[in-house]
Amino acid sequence: MTLSALLRLLDDELPDAIRLRHRLHAVPEPGGAEAETCAVIAEHLPLPHRVVAGTGMLVRVGRDGEPAIGVRAELDGLPLTERTGAAFASANGHMHACGHDVHLAALVALVRAARRTELPAPLVAIFQPCEERHPSGAVALLRDGELEAEAVESVVAVHVHPDLPWGTIGADPGTVNAAADAIRIDVEGRGGHAAYPHRTRDPVLALSQLVVALHGLVGRRIDPVHGATLTVGAVHAGTAENVIPGAGHALVTVRALDPADQHELRLAVRECAEHVAAAHGCTARLTFTKSEPPLVNDPALAEAARRRAAAAGFALAPAWHSCGGDDFAHYGTARPTLMAFVGLGGAPGFTHAGLHDPRFLPPDEAVAACARAQALAYVAALSARSGTPAGGTSAWSRPASP
Repeated sequence: MTLSALLRLLDDELPDAIRLRHRLHAVPEPGGAEAETCAVIAEHLPLPHRVVAGTGMLVRVGRDGEPAIGVRAELDGLPLTERTGAAFASANGHMHACGHDVHLAALVALVRAARRTELPAPLVAIFQPCEERHPSGAVALLRDGELEAEAVESVVAVHVHPDLPWGTIGADPGTVNAAADAIRIDVEGRGGHAAYPHRTRDPVLALSQLVVALHGLVGRRIDPVHGATLTVGAVHAGTAENVIPGAGHALVTVRALDPADQHELRLAVRECAEHVAAAHGCTARLTFTKSEPPLVNDPALAEAARRRAAAAGFALAPAWHSCGGDDFAHYGTARPTLMAFVGLGGAPGFTHAGLHDPRFLPPDEAVAACARAQALAYVAALSARSGTPAGGTSAWSRPASP
């Protein structure tokens, strides 16, 4: 009855939630600077909140001290100039191009609905900062003991995705998103006049060769049936056409679903960078930033969500995982977790554009779909909490998936 009650109460909250979505979308803020976003959300919450991780907040629905279920949404936008043409488009050089505005508005609606019914277990809404940048907001919450302070036993979340069909939800067990590393490669040579290249050691040429060599690593170092990707997203060097610079750098992201493959790629990138640079008389220095571990859905939570998907108005999406990364994965190192994906493909009025695309704009109907999916994920966690999965071990006593 909890799911049906929440779904019924959500209907009353959706008009305000859609207006809130427009307001949030119009003025996104970068990670670590989401104070105004939190203030706007707080205006719409009927309960007190507690500031966490600098610019985030927690809101508890239900009795203090009792074991709770966390439902997380992300506060930050991306450094991206919006090109949707929407009446509520951002004009401040940042953009909610990953659906965070939809997730936030949906979670506010769920909090307001949950407050109007008797919950079997408290719900802790986690309005989390810094999902899109480092240092991670999820890591800060774990470091500061915020889950322990609220007795959060499991954490669930929902994310819109254009690659899944509208009306479907993806809630597969196991690894659904990749581990992700950021790597900076600084190449140092010897600069000089463009008329006398033989007197220089050209880092631009070394970087150019390095970009090509790096993009060949996945195909030749990783099993082709495994999921992995490497992208050189930026290359910077030089100031003028007639000056060979003394140094330059490249920014790289490496992602893999299997931690062993991620380790292999880290070693391969270092080997490739150092040897290609040396071949051009230059040196390479690498700086690694481990971003997220693989995002692993707890099997008991995933199965409970899949069993109830139809009751929440969803068909099950085809089995799906991607090399996307999300700092939600950090919660899975400490608690059972579930990330469910709400399909946008074919949604009314949705012009297909990928995540992090300046044209990405989920329709307002996605707010209702995400709120229903968040309610479903909360109820699934309730079920897994009281049930015993195959093998006879409670979901809460099992170690987190690797």
